[in-house]
Amino acid sequence: MEWSKLLSTRKLATEEPEPPDFEQYPISAFERDYNKIVSSAAFRRLQDKTQVFPLDKSDFVRTRLTHSIEVSTIARQLGIMISKNTTPYKKEEIGERESEGICSVLQCAGLLHDLGNPPFGHFGEATIGEWFRENLDEISYKGKPLRQQLKPQMAADLEHFEGNAQALRILAKGKYNSEMNLSAAVISTLVKYPTESLKVDKASPDVRRHKLGCYYGDRDSFLRISQIVGTRGENGEIFRHPLTYMLEAADDIAYATADLEDAFAKGLFTLNDFIAFFKDSFDWERSQQHNKPEYYSRQLIYDLKGRRGKEPTPVQDSRAFREWIVYVRRWLMYIAVYRFSRSYDEIMKGQYQQDLFYGTNHSESIKILKNAMGQFVYDSPGILKLELSSQTILSFLLDKFVHAALYFDYQQEEWKPSKADKKFMSLFPDNYKQDYLDARTGDEQMDLYLRLLMVTDYISGMTDSYARTLYRELSGIE
Repeated sequence: MEWSKLLSTRKLATEEPEPPDFEQYPISAFERDYNKIVSSAAFRRLQDKTQVFPLDKSDFVRTRLTHSIEVSTIARQLGIMISKNTTPYKKEEIGERESEGICSVLQCAGLLHDLGNPPFGHFGEATIGEWFRENLDEISYKGKPLRQQLKPQMAADLEHFEGNAQALRILAKGKYNSEMNLSAAVISTLVKYPTESLKVDKASPDVRRHKLGCYYGDRDSFLRISQIVGTRGENGEIFRHPLTYMLEAADDIAYATADLEDAFAKGLFTLNDFIAFFKDSFDWERSQQHNKPEYYSRQLIYDLKGRRGKEPTPVQDSRAFREWIVYVRRWLMYIAVYRFSRSYDEIMKGQYQQDLFYGTNHSESIKILKNAMGQFVYDSPGILKLELSSQTILSFLLDKFVHAALYFDYQQEEWKPSKADKKFMSLFPDNYKQDYLDARTGDEQMDLYLRLLMVTDYISGMTDSYARTLYRELSGIE
């Protein structure tokens, strides 16, 4: 892989040329991408989508929007560190032009990385996939179970609904919709898992294989993008874009620090609880040697204890934890760039299989911080209520709209939508129906699959509030 292709500004669709006068005040293609992103409806909807805490009334808890802004900021800073560092690992092929492109691509990709996530956070993702696993054999289409009418990969796409693949799907529509017709470099960087649903292997040592990254219906667009940026190998295998590793690291850093800070501010754990959990997370007797990651994790917890003072108060603990989170974030950014630099040749050849914390001084630190979220947050009453309510709301909406979409635009008298189905389809926004009509192939199996994706497009694009309100209205609660 080479940067001249990896930073390509080519797009899926041809855009209207700008007036020659605009050339006097040039704006780069990536800056125009950034403007499209922040002006798009899909990005704005992130302000009412759950990050961790559902529909929180306080003004300090992060939403998907604020989380995405933080990831964008961290990702851009990592790009600066890659190209501006003064270490022996700095790569000469990353010059001023490449540096500007790297930072811009990461900034855009950070804003977009959660674009495909449905309402109610990761619980929403799980609910959509679970609904299809339970219903593909139960729902009938033209007298046969729905599963039998789909290719195995089509069914697997629905059963393993994934926000990452959905983000690619939204952007792949750029060939029809100029609002999100973005540069190939930005779209390619977003794809954490360049893997189809039938090839997912969570046990694989290669992180690329752990989740679905591209739906069957978007494969042509993704192959084209991969060809443009040069991430497709000679044998057809598609590698991760090198900047994807930095985007993933930025997301992990934001999750492991900012979301933990929110949980502390909400009172889900005390500083004493956190320190005890941190200390119990590894064998201290084996962490004495300086060459072990546990040693550096121990130094972090010592730093936190030092910030508290001898007789800490709740106010002092709160301040100490906020300051410590900033300190930890800087260390995690440092070691992510270190690993990228040291593994640069492997990454550029498509051979690197780990994340950017692997084998670093703080590989244990990031694990402990992530595990702390599981320990203190995900079994809390508010999160459990979110999980239960999201299952009820999304399952109801899927049940109504999937049935309504089965025979949408179908003409045969024997198989046609009911009056109720037509009414439900009238609630569908016109843009989703138009996207389907634009993509329709004339092949009955493929078009059935695309109608099902039309439903997941609509439901996953909903905000938390809209999904809840629509559920209440359609179920007769209000």
